Amino acid sequence: MKKLKIALPKGSLQDFTFSLFKRAGFRLKVEERSYLVSTNDPELEVSLIRAQEIPTYVEKGAVDSGISGKDWILENKARVKEVKELPYTKQGIGSVKLVIAVPKNSPIKKVSDLEGKTIATELVNVTKDYLKKKGVSAKVEFSWGATEIKAGRLVDAIAELTETGATLIAHNLKIIETILTSTPRLIANTKSFREPWKRKKLSALALLLEGALLAETKVGLKLNILSGRLKKLLSVLPALRKPTVSSLSEEGWCAVEAIVEKEEVKNLIPRLKEIGAEGIIEYPLNKVIY
Repeated sequence: MKKLKIALPKGSLQDFTFSLFKRAGFRLKVEERSYLVSTNDPELEVSLIRAQEIPTYVEKGAVDSGISGKDWILENKARVKEVKELPYTKQGIGSVKLVIAVPKNSPIKKVSDLEGKTIATELVNVTKDYLKKKGVSAKVEFSWGATEIKAGRLVDAIAELTETGATLIAHNLKIIETILTSTPRLIANTKSFREPWKRKKLSALALLLEGALLAETKVGLKLNILSGRLKKLLSVLPALRKPTVSSLSEEGWCAVEAIVEKEEVKNLIPRLKEIGAEGIIEYPLNKVIY
């Protein structure tokens, strides 16, 4: 049987990645202290690898594909095919930023002030490339972790990935520059992607993952409304396309179904009730495919 070898990120992105695959229809199971993942799709061979290493293994062809952040693709200067952007973080939908931060009382106010200074980061190549573009010469050293506590003590500044900036604030640091914004990508080995079967398998996987990710931001709504109030209801009901409207067996009533933004629904339902909607049902979605 043909197999597509795919590496999924072990660590902070692992839980949400597994959840995303589950909503896409793939059951994944990993034994404790194991790096091999069983799945209900016999055409997939899944392994767990640190996101930092996945682009290199994909480029080399050790695996056909993988999920890793744009930051690590750039850091490894990996020549891979980016099949699909998947904008999520360990906490949900979104992205992370690589920022330069210094202590709040530091005299360093802007990037040019880093001339001759020392910066600690995990993303050495990305940081060096950014400083070069800015015409700044600084020493960039690799950090093995706990980078936040080094700023102002062991180094002058740090370049750190952050989602909300809360950890930096907690360490009394301020952001002076954003180097890049990063999201995970489904990537493929260029040779593997040229193989028709693997390309088709990857395209189908990308479609399902994108649909599962889109469903994370939306919910379904069902409700009943008097036909005479339908026009007013439709004027305030946002939908992915146009809502589905059908007649009920009780004369003069309509059933309406729509897909709406999850963040809007808490404000939307009271408005629909005021208009006269009844039997309102909100339900979660697994996948939304355009």
